Order: sequence, then C-alpha cells, then structure tokens
Amino acid sequence: MPADFDKQDYWHTRFTNETRFEWLATSDEFMRILEADTDFCKLRQRNHHSASSFPPPPPPRILHIGFGTSDLQNHLRAAGFEHVLNVDYEPLAVERGRSHEQERFGDVRMGYAVADATRLDVDLGRPGQTATGEVETQPPKFDLVIDKSTVDAVSCGGDEAVLRMCRAVRKCLAPSGFWISLSYSGSRFDIEGLPFRCEVIARIPTMKLRETDPDVYHHCYKLKLGDDES
Repeated sequence: MPADFDKQDYWHTRFTNETRFEWLATSDEFMRILEADTDFCKLRQRNHHSASSFPPPPPPRILHIGFGTSDLQNHLRAAGFEHVLNVDYEPLAVERGRSHEQERFGDVRMGYAVADATRLDVDLGRPGQTATGEVETQPPKFDLVIDKSTVDAVSCGGDEAVLRMCRAVRKCLAPSGFWISLSYSGSRFDIEGLPFRCEVIARIPTMKLRETDPDVYHHCYKLKLGDDES
C-alpha cells in the first residue's frame, strides 16, 4: 500500500471526491463472515433479547474503525444493531457516514466521531462521543470492534503504529469483547508484543488476472484478550 495511506491529508483529498468505496470485500461478504462467527451470533442473540426481554440485557456496543465511505455500518443497523459508533481519521467521512445512514433509513441513530485508530482511548474519552449519547470521561467499552483494512492503512506507519492501534483497541474492549479485522496480509498481526490471542477465521480469494496466477487471499482475523485478562 502507498506510504501516504497513514496520512490524514491523503484521506481528506480522497474523500473530497469519493462517495462510496469498499476495501478488500463488499459489506455483504464481510457480514457473511461475521454471521458465521459464534461470538457474533451470541451478540445477535443478546441484541434480540435486549429488545424483547424484561429486564433487558444491555444491548451490544460496536466500534467500527475507519469506516471511510463504506456502507458497512448500514448493514449492521439493518441487522438490528443501533449501538454502533463509527469513527474515522477524516471529518469528511463522518459527514458522509451520517448522510448515507439518513439516505438509507430516513434518520440517524448510530454514532459518528473523528478519532485516530492509534489513540482511540484518548479520542473516545472526550464527552459526547458515544453511540448512545451518554457523557463519559473514560473510553467506552465495546463488545465488538471491527475494521475493514484500516489496520493495513495504519501499517504504513510500521509495526509500532499497528501495536499502538492494538493497544488502543484493547483499552476499548469489554472483558469478553473481540475484534474482527480484515487485512490483505497473511501476517498482519505477527508482531512481538501483540496484546491479543489471534486467529484467522476466514480467507477471501482475490481476483486472478490469469488462470496461472497463484492463489492470493485476504485474511479475516479475530482477536481476543487472553484467558487471564477476560
């Protein structure tokens, strides 16, 4: 990936003209990966009970990092999740995200905020930046964190930048929470000091230009806290 993918100027210029784009996989493909995951299925079940049980369990909270001009957040809302906080490095993405949700549903119920993926614990600790509107002085805790190639953009700043993102996500995760990350790299999280247990839960084949081209895959990772931390 070009080195400037980790620079805000690049995204400001790009989002000035770009209205919709999906990285590595469509939102439908990504949702199918989520729906095949047992932890995500438990969140869906809990979300259903929060609307139909009394007293209701707290609804799942989802953090969507680097949503850009994707429509993934609308797929999450269509699946019944409304306690979603969508964050991006670039303010233009926040404007577009709200506009896309309004266009799809006729209103805006999800949260949107400008935040740096490598300092989420700082940026999301500011009052008034939660999906549900509560005033919080500490970083909110999320049951699920998702990113679709945002970690690849961050990786342009080197392994230390990826580690900063991992540490920031860790501080935002609920004890039983998990992070689903889609990357073009099969070794994205092979980093010393990674504060998670990591597994590949899906591989997406890339398009071949010729039949003789080698098989190349994008990798979808699930990251969770260690058993002694959850």
